[in-house]
Amino acid sequence: MLRSVQTKYRFTLLLVLVTLVPMTLSACNASTKEGGQYASIPVGRAYSEGEEIFFSHTEVSDPAIAEKLTNMMKSPVLLVPSLADAPASMQAKVYVFENGLKGKGPLGFQPDVFDNPAGTEGYSPLRQIILVKWRDGVKVLEMKSAANILSAVSNSELDLTETGIIVNMPFMVWKGGQR
Repeated sequence: MLRSVQTKYRFTLLLVLVTLVPMTLSACNASTKEGGQYASIPVGRAYSEGEEIFFSHTEVSDPAIAEKLTNMMKSPVLLVPSLADAPASMQAKVYVFENGLKGKGPLGFQPDVFDNPAGTEGYSPLRQIILVKWRDGVKVLEMKSAANILSAVSNSELDLTETGIIVNMPFMVWKGGQR
C-alpha cells in the first residue's frame, strides 16, 4: 500500500512538473543569446514614414490607458504619472485613430502612426498620444506617415486632439534596425 501511495505521489508530482514548468517558461519566455539573458515581450504593429514598425508599451502616465494597454497586450503596462512631466523636447508623437478604417489599433481602428522613427533626429520612445478623428463625409484612407496625417489635417479631412498622455513606446523593429 505504501509503495502504491509513493508511486501515485511521484506520478502526480511528475505530472505537475511536466505541466507547470513549460507554462512558467512560456510565461517568462526568457532565453540566453550570445551569453546574455533576454526576454520576449508583446509588441504592437504600427507605421512610421510609410514603413511598418513594431514597438512595445512599457509605461504610461494615465491610469485608464495603463489598464487598457495592459488588457490589450496581455502584459503589464506600468503606471508612471511623472511621465506627463517630461519636457516637450523629450517627446515624439503617436497618432491614435478614434474612427475610420477598422483595425487592430488600440481603439479598434487602423494601426497607430509614429513620427520621428528610430535612427532619425527627434526620435524618442516617449510619445504623446495624439487622437486622430476623420471628419464626416470624408473618404477614409489608411494613413502610414505623420506627413500623410498632417496633409489630411490641412485639407480639413482630419482633426487632431493632443491628450497630454505620455507613453514609453520604444521601437523594437524598424526599417534598417531592430533590438
